[in-house]
Amino acid sequence: MKRCWCIPPQQNSDFVAKMEDVLAVYARPYDEKRPQVCMDEKPVQLLGDLRNPVPLSDSNHTRLEDSEYIRNGTCSIFMFTEPLGCWREAHACKRRTKKVWASEIKWLLDEKYPHAEKVVLVMDNLNTHSISSLYETFPPEEAFRLSQRLEIHFTPKHGSWLDMAEIELSALTNQCLSHRRIDNLEDLKTEILSWSVSRTANQKGIDWQFTAQDARTKLKSLYPVIELKN
Repeated sequence: MKRCWCIPPQQNSDFVAKMEDVLAVYARPYDEKRPQVCMDEKPVQLLGDLRNPVPLSDSNHTRLEDSEYIRNGTCSIFMFTEPLGCWREAHACKRRTKKVWASEIKWLLDEKYPHAEKVVLVMDNLNTHSISSLYETFPPEEAFRLSQRLEIHFTPKHGSWLDMAEIELSALTNQCLSHRRIDNLEDLKTEILSWSVSRTANQKGIDWQFTAQDARTKLKSLYPVIELKN
């Protein structure tokens, strides 16, 4: 198996434009009045054991006797992280809708950053990730108030790896969710909250190294070829 970045196979000016925009955001210095936050989400399947696990004699871990399980539906995990502020927090919600996203954004603005002038938000361009979602969820005055405190930067299509929240989602999956079964939403919320608190206490921010200059060299094939007239 070979792991690699997902990038377009040929010149793509839209990809390049959005990529350089996001990389310019990452190059900004820390500003507590305009915190840089990355947001991403992923679906999670709630699975229960068909039979009770058998405890191991020498540890608190459990061993599953077989691969049979019970499907208890799906939910969605929303991940927020401020790489320069050295925190991350994950929320589990029943579903992924415009109203759920809007409620998460309200939490980010009013509870996490009540005193920030603007929150600089990097995320992928899903259909729910839109200012219009605020207007479909809150009265117009409230939607406008929230929208004015956002500065949104979208990662390009096939460029979700540019969203640093993906790094945190990967860590959450590997450290908390893999090789175990969680069969209900409340237990999942408890587990990912515990993970968020522990990782923030022990993990520094993300040291992002990839710059626009790196992109112009290493991803040169994606840039349009400009013919200059004499």
